[in-house]
Order: sequence, then C-alpha cells, then structure tokens
Amino acid sequence: MEKTDLKKILSVSGEHGLFAYVAQGRNGIIAESLHTKQRQLLGANAKVSSLADISIFTDEADIPLRDVLAAMAAKLAQGPAMDPKGDPKAIKAFFAEVVPNYDEDRFYVSHMKKILGWYEELRTFASLEFVEEEAEEATEGPAAEKAE
Repeated sequence: MEKTDLKKILSVSGEHGLFAYVAQGRNGIIAESLHTKQRQLLGANAKVSSLADISIFTDEADIPLRDVLAAMAAKLAQGPAMDPKGDPKAIKAFFAEVVPNYDEDRFYVSHMKKILGWYEELRTFASLEFVEEEAEEATEGPAAEKAE
C-alpha cells in the first residue's frame, strides 16, 4: 500500500471522517471522502485542517500528529484502536502510554477520541506509513520548482 501524505489528508469541521485533497477548484477545494470515495467541493468558508498541521500539546514541545499516529501504530502493532466511544479513563490511560507527557490541561478526551477515529480511518482506508517530511519538501519545495 502506498504511504500516506498527511499534508493531503484533511479534517473538515462539521463533516464526518477524513478527506483526501484532490484539487483546487474555482470556489474552494475539491476533496474526496476516504470512507465513501465521494467527492465534494469545500467552499471558502469551510474550516479545513491538514493532518500534517495538527500537533498535540505536551509539557515540553508540541508533538506532531504524525508522531502520535506512528506511536499508536507501534503500540497497537498496526491493529485496530479502541472504540472512541469507550471508557474515557481507558482512553486517557492509552494516551498516557502513547504520549506520556501530554498536557492534561489542553489535550482533552474529546481530542483523544477524534484521534482514535482518525487512526482507525487511516488504518482502514489509507496507510499508517507516512511520507517523510524531508521527501515531501524535496518534491514540493522551491528547489523542485527550480529543477523543472
């Protein structure tokens, strides 16, 4: 299976599930649901976040979501995650193992549940192996434009 580029995986406020960036349209972004494969236009007012831009608050520096998902995959041996609707204490205990120094004042159970859902959706419909950031920059950065 192909590696997942988290820059092209989108979370859209108010929409269920994750989306893959397809193209820039005249009136917004064209994205495809990872689950249903249906494409839709996300208008200029849509609150869209790339998973590559999301990080988790810790007591020291913030940890990129990519690292949290990788730690979850390692802990779960690429297997299924716990049910996001399960016991909040069990969810907190799981994240305490995966991100031992997470900031309890700013990283809420609601965030953890969302990440569990994202993990499961990526595991099912994409890949838990991610494109490396250095490789992304080499192919998408200014140097790549000069080479063309």
